[in-house]
Amino acid sequence: MDTARLRDRVAASDPGLLRLAAGLRTVGAIALTLAVLGVLGSSVAHLVAGAIAAMVATFAIREKQRTQQAVTLALGLPVAAASMSLGALLSSRVLAGDLFFVVLIFCAVYGRRFGDRGTSLGLIGFQVYFVSLFVGATVSGLPELYGVLGVAFLSSAVARFLLVPETPAGLLERLREAFRARLAQLVSTQLQLLDAGPEEIDEALESVREGTARLHETALMIQGRLEEGTSSEAAARLVQRRVADAEIAAERLGLLLLTARSAERADTLTLHLPGAPAPRAGRMPGRDEAMARVRRDLEALRQLVLRPAAARSGTALSQIRNRLLGYREEENLPPAPPAVQDVFRGIGEAARAVLGLRIALDGPQDESDDSPATARSREELDAEDAVLDAREEDGEQEELTGLRRPTTRAAVQVAVGSSLAIVGGEFLSSQRWYWAVLTCWIVFINTASTGEILVKGYRRLLGTVLGVLAGIVLAGAVGQHTWTAFALVLVLVFAMFYTAPLSYTLMSFFVTAALGLLYTLLHTYSLSVLVLRVEETALGAACGVIAAAFVLPVRTDRRTNDLLVTVLERLDEVTEAAVDQLSGGSPVELLDQARDLDQALADLRAATQPLTHPITPLRARRDTARYVVALLETCAYHARSLAATAELLPTHPSIAADPRLRRAGRRIGANIAAIAAHVADERSTARVETGPSIASLLETETPGTPRFGRVTDRVLRHVQRLDETLVGLARPLDVPIAAPGR
Repeated sequence: MDTARLRDRVAASDPGLLRLAAGLRTVGAIALTLAVLGVLGSSVAHLVAGAIAAMVATFAIREKQRTQQAVTLALGLPVAAASMSLGALLSSRVLAGDLFFVVLIFCAVYGRRFGDRGTSLGLIGFQVYFVSLFVGATVSGLPELYGVLGVAFLSSAVARFLLVPETPAGLLERLREAFRARLAQLVSTQLQLLDAGPEEIDEALESVREGTARLHETALMIQGRLEEGTSSEAAARLVQRRVADAEIAAERLGLLLLTARSAERADTLTLHLPGAPAPRAGRMPGRDEAMARVRRDLEALRQLVLRPAAARSGTALSQIRNRLLGYREEENLPPAPPAVQDVFRGIGEAARAVLGLRIALDGPQDESDDSPATARSREELDAEDAVLDAREEDGEQEELTGLRRPTTRAAVQVAVGSSLAIVGGEFLSSQRWYWAVLTCWIVFINTASTGEILVKGYRRLLGTVLGVLAGIVLAGAVGQHTWTAFALVLVLVFAMFYTAPLSYTLMSFFVTAALGLLYTLLHTYSLSVLVLRVEETALGAACGVIAAAFVLPVRTDRRTNDLLVTVLERLDEVTEAAVDQLSGGSPVELLDQARDLDQALADLRAATQPLTHPITPLRARRDTARYVVALLETCAYHARSLAATAELLPTHPSIAADPRLRRAGRRIGANIAAIAAHVADERSTARVETGPSIASLLETETPGTPRFGRVTDRVLRHVQRLDETLVGLARPLDVPIAAPGR
């Protein structure tokens, strides 16, 4: 039991074990390189060069398929050899060496436009040239350095393909387990929300928000690995559908719990906006036995998520599953206030999502102990699976040319910034000027605006300062014990890769501490060298910011506006397609469109980090950015829910098309277009329209016609909330709102 719990926690904290695998693979490659070179009696300088080359050859590879990884690694060796040769040849020719370094940097960044392989080879070429400067490569020493590179790349291949292998199918399987673990954690936080008193509600709600965001993050990671990790497109679509169902059901359950705690329906925004007020009505209303049953069923749902394979015939879990699925039928709901009964319904829908997820991931299950409610749920899932068709869409994107292309612009910027760093670095130190260039290069990686570069440069400088302090302590403790120093370097490298996705500051701290040890091994360690490291880092970061601000600049406002327009376009596509299908239109691929919306929103969230960073002095602007992103996350939740419901139309008799929904869809689409037009051009005269509620738009003039037809109340609520949220989104973006009837 303890082992299973620990495994679940590790899976949830590191989805797919990506960070663990990256750390182990890199450390394994370095350790193997050091072992081989040590047996061969290589010098300390060659050991250092081999260790850095092995690290570069391992982390530079970005492809997902093993064959593609092998090809890139094979191509990387001659690129590394050529870079090392030029570094040694130009080491005594200062001007020529500097000019070539700038050209190399430009080419390395420009290579991103050629995909993962171009990015990898550019990274290898730059980093190995840096290694040649770091160890003082000479022409006479090139033959031995070629051997070092060969050992490093071969060790990297052994670590990647033999010691710590990774297959797309295996990685996807680990991501699935991470999704299960994070889903169980979210249910646990929802259980805490149920029991939270007035003093604990804010902390409990924040845990629910974090759990919901982590679950969504894992769903996006799965989406990115489905094509390579599944046997067929049909299998990929099935997993995609079941993951989406579970994600939506879990988020909806959290909303129902919030609603049951308050006197009126909870605002969806509460789950997406940090600091949003929590319901203050105290504990959930209802009889004690109903509350005890909700608590028991939430715990049962968590167990069902964690150990789905154990739910076999005759077991307690199969009986629990049957009971929870029974809540999907009105006659099985326990006596309780309406809001609490909604919670039971939400638990039933979540149990159905877990059942579908289990079937999609683990295959057919024992059905001998099924209750009638469970059997009906299985029939629904089977019917849905039967109509899942693979559809491909050829989306055409505008091809940017010249300096408008992001890779070209970034290459020019980093070349200019590196030129400034070379000049300034030479004034600080004629031997170690390349540290400034390295920092300038790094702050441009995975950044696209001046604000992002500024934040990244600040984080690197902070991590470097702290790493220098740690390096002083470690260098003094290690002294001249070579293999002890290398052992500590391996620990620091593992920590660097394990923490890289979590904190850039921590990563910079560990890499700087490791460099302090490498300086010690090369007998070049001194306090002045480490201080120079800080100075060069600050210079490089400053040069990067200057280049980003004055050379083909992309302001943070402009980038976030562009991404905001993209999010609104994706939202319009998903909403229009879902409402059209719910209104009787032709089926389209909704889940892929929903995931495109999710990815666009993730890009926007990352781009707003400079605006929402704690050090930003513009507090009102920071709060506005957070509020806008939270509103968009709320819109995305309702759009995902509409898309998932629309895809049920062919199989669920309780959900039928209602042509009257088109009237509501037209207003929503027009409002999204108005907001997008205003964001793209502040001079736009488009206005957001308000008016009667969505429910009133479905009214019919024909006596005796059912008010909502066969469209469920849930669909109506999602459409209504989406309409209201769009009006709320218009206000912080200063989009004019037309009064009703005008």
